[in-house]
Amino acid sequence: MRAVSKKRAKEKKVVAQMIRIYCNDHHREKGLCEDCEELLAYAHRRIDLCPFMESKTFCSNCRVHCYEKTKREQIKAIMRYSGPRMLLHHPLMAVHHVISSIQEKRRLEREK
Repeated sequence: MRAVSKKRAKEKKVVAQMIRIYCNDHHREKGLCEDCEELLAYAHRRIDLCPFMESKTFCSNCRVHCYEKTKREQIKAIMRYSGPRMLLHHPLMAVHHVISSIQEKRRLEREK
């Protein structure tokens, strides 16, 4: 159970960093703007409620997408933008994320 809590915390940290990068570059406000703050709170609620946390790595690798459509589109745009920039801002976090995602995708392919 403790490992699941650590995974939730790590996923929350990654999504928070990605939203911060996006917001700082697009909305030019100190801290998060109201829309990005709302999206971050929504993402954290979804992570808290995820029933698959024990067996998955990241939401992008999940078979069930629990975000409502508009929020899913927002987070996808943020991740497309922030993903490559994570290498500059948080290189260790970015490398770990890429390696974990690749491993998870391979595992899911083997299960098919």
